[in-house]
Amino acid sequence: MKVIDMRCRPAYLHEFFGAVVGSKAHEGAKWLSKRVGTRAPADHFETSLTKEGFVAEVKNSGLSYAVVVGRRTPSQQISNDFLHEITNPHKELLAIGGVDPALDGIDEAIKEIDRVRDTLGLAGINIEPGFAEPPRHPDDKIYFPIYEHLAQKKIPLTLMSGPTTPDLTYNDPSHLAKVAREFPTLPIICYHGYYPNTNQLVGVAFKYDNVFPVPDMYGFLAGSEVFAKAGNTFLQDQLLFGSSYPFRPIKQSIEDFIAFGFEESILEKLLYKNAARIFGV
Repeated sequence: MKVIDMRCRPAYLHEFFGAVVGSKAHEGAKWLSKRVGTRAPADHFETSLTKEGFVAEVKNSGLSYAVVVGRRTPSQQISNDFLHEITNPHKELLAIGGVDPALDGIDEAIKEIDRVRDTLGLAGINIEPGFAEPPRHPDDKIYFPIYEHLAQKKIPLTLMSGPTTPDLTYNDPSHLAKVAREFPTLPIICYHGYYPNTNQLVGVAFKYDNVFPVPDMYGFLAGSEVFAKAGNTFLQDQLLFGSSYPFRPIKQSIEDFIAFGFEESILEKLLYKNAARIFGV
């Protein structure tokens, strides 16, 4: 079965993902890996400490595509050029670039979106309002010119949400609803599924079919069962699969996702077709 992993990054991408063996961040990556239910050894992700190791991991896991997500926040920045450099040579890797209009200004962020898409050929744009300084909700007006531009250019938007948001006040799906209503043609992909506010996100996705939840590593924790139930019904054209590698093994995540009990007739949508439609692959 074809699979697109919507959130899959190599350990070498950034220190945060465990790039430096023996560092505090490396130990943190091992801790989080176990925290989200990894059955493999805690250092399983070290196979992706090199470019060659990561590509081999993707291929050996049977993925059709792995989506490598960038980030641009005051506390963590991954160069869009670096994302292009590591993904462009490999047909099975797609990249999502990062922008931050609060950090760089709206005009510069829009210029970067055009460069990311037209010059680098990346597949989408990621923003993380809750990690801004000061933290913001996604319906903050500073982001609206970004959304409008993405919608006009038919570029998918990804948002990072969930319990790692520095202030959990900014992990509130109700603010997402305003964006989905204002920009109905903009695909809005929600990483981490706004965990633990999963029921609220499913409610937003019920009303707005341009909202695409990716529970990824939090989808396997208590409180995320609602995604499995909704995936068998109204959410079958919106729910997306993600492993959140390197924090969770790819193969195990695929197996655990299938074990949720989705109807066989819709499993291909959830694992592949929904994402393929968004990215046009």
